[in-house]
Amino acid sequence: MIRTLLSFTALAFALGTTAHAQAPAPAAAYPTKPIRLIVPFPPGGGTDILSRLVATKLTEGAKWTVVADNKAGAGGTIGIGEAVKAAPTGYDLVMGQKDNLVIGPWLYKNLPWDPTKDLTAVAHVAYTPVVIATSANSKFKTLADVVAAAKAAPGTITYGSPGNGTSIHLAGDLFEKAAGIKLSHIPYKGSNPALMDALSGNVDLLMSSVPSAMAQIKSGKLRPLAVTSAKRSSSMPEVPTVSESGFKDFDVSTWYGVFAPAGTPATVVNVVNAEINKLLTTPEMKAAIHAQGAEPEAMSSAQFNTLLKTDYAKWKGIVEASGAKIE
Repeated sequence: MIRTLLSFTALAFALGTTAHAQAPAPAAAYPTKPIRLIVPFPPGGGTDILSRLVATKLTEGAKWTVVADNKAGAGGTIGIGEAVKAAPTGYDLVMGQKDNLVIGPWLYKNLPWDPTKDLTAVAHVAYTPVVIATSANSKFKTLADVVAAAKAAPGTITYGSPGNGTSIHLAGDLFEKAAGIKLSHIPYKGSNPALMDALSGNVDLLMSSVPSAMAQIKSGKLRPLAVTSAKRSSSMPEVPTVSESGFKDFDVSTWYGVFAPAGTPATVVNVVNAEINKLLTTPEMKAAIHAQGAEPEAMSSAQFNTLLKTDYAKWKGIVEASGAKIE
């Protein structure tokens, strides 16, 4: 009897040990290795500045290793394309924004990806208005001065933008329509070249994201005339909106956020979303984003996905009405 009981106990122990050995190991916590944050624009622009800020603060705060990787070209669509092709593991993310996700697909008709199907919206980071600015030596002191000059001599006032068909260019196009004027658009390959020519007076005006122009505005070398958002920028509360300058209900802003390839596990998306949203509540991160002229705004992944889809549908008509063409 005792021998039988001992045999049964040994068998039960052996079975239990085998079952334990065969049980699947718990999934490793994310992340276990460095994360690449693709930046689809050149160094120095608004997207690059915010991307490096997010990468640095996540590395400091969450103790992750996040490396910003610039993959510029074709209005930001090359970097997005690389993210779309990456493995959906959470180790290749991309900083997307309105230009490359909402406007680019309506300009580049043969893009092999659809942002609403091939990407997962992970975390909204910030939004920023477009600033209409001019050199500190310019004769233009207000937006009204620009409008008056453009009406007196249509097509003679030039403005530079980061590129043809970008949201910043289209903000200029929408402003022309609202004001009933004709300006001459000079597209550049990125924010910095346009900024440099505006500072030197090679173009009369600059249309720019606030982060890209903020340093030169603070230094007094660039004079902001108006911002295109519905509300004044908290970074430049003294600068009027286009709406306040006589063009009621004018509102054009650019948003920035982190995306992952479609199919990235929801658990990973939720972890990244939570960490970035936590980051956006810290005084240090808020101050750093405001210092760049942007407005921090946290969202759930679902809310951000809704914003993407809504803007994607809305801006199709705006792009078509602008007649923008890729050069």
